Amino acid sequence: MPTKSRSVDLTQVSEWDDGKLSRKDDYLAAEEPLEIRIGDDPLSVTMRTPGHDIELAAGFLFTEGLVPGREAIQSLDTDQGDGAENRGNLVVARLKPDAAPDFEKLRRHFFANSSCGICGKASIDAVRSRTLRAPNPEFRLDAETLVKLPELLRASQETFGRTGGLHAAALFTARGEMLVLREDIGRHNAVDKVIGWALLENHVPLADLVLLVSGRGGFEIVQKAIAAGLPVVASVSAPSGLAVRLARELGLTLVGFLRGRRFVIYSGAERIAGG
Repeated sequence: MPTKSRSVDLTQVSEWDDGKLSRKDDYLAAEEPLEIRIGDDPLSVTMRTPGHDIELAAGFLFTEGLVPGREAIQSLDTDQGDGAENRGNLVVARLKPDAAPDFEKLRRHFFANSSCGICGKASIDAVRSRTLRAPNPEFRLDAETLVKLPELLRASQETFGRTGGLHAAALFTARGEMLVLREDIGRHNAVDKVIGWALLENHVPLADLVLLVSGRGGFEIVQKAIAAGLPVVASVSAPSGLAVRLARELGLTLVGFLRGRRFVIYSGAERIAGG
């Protein structure tokens, strides 16, 4: 029997409207910790909106460079966790023996990332050291198609429509067809979910697709997109300076402020036909 979705919480609030105070029901985006383990070894804990946790774990392992591809993952399973408060908040990955990571190196990696914000030149050097390929130079996207994507994204955000509190990421073809959309309280988690979906469906590298994200396009999103082979990343808000530097260095087309019939191309303008 299917379990009830945990992506939305229902609560009671007091609403003030033009001098009148009333009680009403309100929907909130759920937020719970998800622990990812490799075998019995804890790897990472991320705050996320429950749902598509297997995809999130797969995307995280891949975009962080912990596995080279789908073939390295033997299994991904949700686990009940320890105690009622952790129920459903654990994903256990089992990798092929030759893909097992160096956990001491991983701990240093994640500690450094969280403590310094993986900042500046060292961040770009770390991405470059993974020998990621430059995205598909032949991919082209028509500007008239690009400007239609935000409305398609917004119309498909089911949980955002109820809560107003979630980010979204979606993959589109060059014709503007949406292949997958995922929502999460963390924009990087939403990106990991769509890339994880693609990885598990054996669609990676995503050499002929566009990633659209709500909110801003930060460094973390750009490096995840490059890892997945995406040639174009677009966001409805501003990118960060470091994201622009990484996109320019590694040949990604980065678009920001995609609203209405206007957008700004920060890198890789040659891929936008009519732009």
